[in-house]
Amino acid sequence: MTDIETSSPETSRRSRREGGGRRATSASGRAPVAQLPRRKLARAFPPMQIVSDDEIESIHHASLRVLSEIGMDFTLPEARDMLKAAGADVQGERVRFDLAMIEELMRSVPAEFTFHARNPENSQRIGGNNMVFGTVASPPNSSDMDGGRRSGNQADFRNFLKLAQYFNCIGFLSGYPVEPIDIHASVRHLEALRDMAVMTDKPFHAYSLGSERILDGIEIARIARGISHEQLEREPSLLTIVNTNSPLKLDTPMLRGILEMSSRNQIVCVTPFTLAGAMAPVTVAGALVQQNAEALAGMAFTQLVRKGAPVIYGGFTSNVDMKSGAPAFGTPEYMKATIVGGQLARRYKVPFRTSNTCAANTVDAQAAYESVFSLWGLTMGGGNLIMHGAGWLEGGLVASFEKFVLDCDLIQMVMEFMQPLETTEDALGVEAIREVGPGGHFFGAQHTLGRYTNAFYAPIVSDWRNNQQWLAAGKPEAWQRANSVWKQALADYQEPAIDAAVKDELNAFVERRKAEGGAPTDF
Repeated sequence: MTDIETSSPETSRRSRREGGGRRATSASGRAPVAQLPRRKLARAFPPMQIVSDDEIESIHHASLRVLSEIGMDFTLPEARDMLKAAGADVQGERVRFDLAMIEELMRSVPAEFTFHARNPENSQRIGGNNMVFGTVASPPNSSDMDGGRRSGNQADFRNFLKLAQYFNCIGFLSGYPVEPIDIHASVRHLEALRDMAVMTDKPFHAYSLGSERILDGIEIARIARGISHEQLEREPSLLTIVNTNSPLKLDTPMLRGILEMSSRNQIVCVTPFTLAGAMAPVTVAGALVQQNAEALAGMAFTQLVRKGAPVIYGGFTSNVDMKSGAPAFGTPEYMKATIVGGQLARRYKVPFRTSNTCAANTVDAQAAYESVFSLWGLTMGGGNLIMHGAGWLEGGLVASFEKFVLDCDLIQMVMEFMQPLETTEDALGVEAIREVGPGGHFFGAQHTLGRYTNAFYAPIVSDWRNNQQWLAAGKPEAWQRANSVWKQALADYQEPAIDAAVKDELNAFVERRKAEGGAPTDF
């Protein structure tokens, strides 16, 4: 297993030169994939603000008006009963919130917490200046440049898990990196979550699709860590995403997810699915008002279930293409919504979830620039938990192996950008400038030679050779280099150690639940 290292410039550069702490030669017989060491990432500068505090307050108050005057549908009777008892106005499925009730419940939301992994070194701090990237999640299809686009399957699902474990910049599993639809829906969660718990030792996600699946996920997370139910309640070890059914609706499966997760002190991320012009007003400001109203309603409900339960403010607001109706990502609108979403989350002192997204249909320039703009928005916007960090294509319909590697390269660039600038006496370079003097060059200077092998970021995919060197190498394109890297990573993957008794208990639980029929497939 790769050791976690501190993020000092010299340590990180030395580790990068040595393959991120991996062995000098890989199982494939080639040098290991160049990557940064596995480390915790913290923002060293304040996040960006593109609207004023007064404008944030105007969005906040407009959101409260939506919740009090229009209301939100809660389809689960048990949830409505709880809300009514707490002072909400309930008429049928429609719930209208008292403004003071929302503000009071939001006061108990924790600003930071730890997302625990079965390997404690891979546990992640969520909130504050912390930042962690996850895999792509939930595409129904997968692709690579050799085999093309295909329906999600267990073999590809497992290969994405191997990549998630192998690449140090991936801190958690956002969900199924691709949906393994060749496994029956009633037991798919059992097989998939067992694989996630065994093939990786990073923290993971379970879907809120009714009580049975989420309870199975909680138990698998507990068994994998080898802890008691009491310790699990003290140490959040599972994440779920609760998507509102925009506009203004929380459905029964999602509400059951909140009830089961929050009551056990596990992590809920409330993420409205607000695409401007389709499921939300066509203006970015209007879409943010609706996003904020739906997020507040869901987060407040988690605190009604259990005061102090960990919850994350999820932002996913983007726009649609008004010609086709298709979702668009990595757009100027997405960047604005992400940055303002971060401002809103900080206003409520709650962690912020966002995503590395694109709408490109293949691994091309569009895929690159839309992901770069997404990453710029979420980095400057103060994102804490980054969903869909690596592998997303076609607006979330495809998990791509080459895109996974390209995104890891982009994430590593973000990680290096986030490191503090070195300003030691040696780094300031006055003596190097004195040595070279006017009209010289620094290639042969002692200052350069002493840092030659660890001076700058070493990319996974980017090709910085000059044209003649590139021609001599056969003119490899970025996707071809990425194709080679993911194959090498799979060849070099090593399953993380797990206690035999824990694995036996995990297998026994999964097989018992499968024999019982798993979970219902009708919602």
